Amino acid sequence: MIDLAGKSSIADHMIVATGRSARHIGALADHLAERLKAEGLPVATEGMPQCDWVLLDAGDLIVHLFRPEVRAYYNLEKMWGAPVVALTGTDGPGAWAH
Repeated sequence: MIDLAGKSSIADHMIVATGRSARHIGALADHLAERLKAEGLPVATEGMPQCDWVLLDAGDLIVHLFRPEVRAYYNLEKMWGAPVVALTGTDGPGAWAH
């Protein structure tokens, strides 16, 4: 997770994650979009047809899901130059309260 609060007007938090394959990324994106909508957040997605890089925009939270080689190529963490916070314990109640 990259904390963007006060650094960008596009969002407060950015999550960058890697899937094992295009199918895995598509499944992750579908599941995550459902969870975010269940939390009352509006979600827009980009990149679902190819699933090399899927973007989920939920307002103050942006999630990027990549295939490993695509994530290495774009290296968003380095581009933003922001401290990266590893998310742990992301299953169960309160998982979205990071």
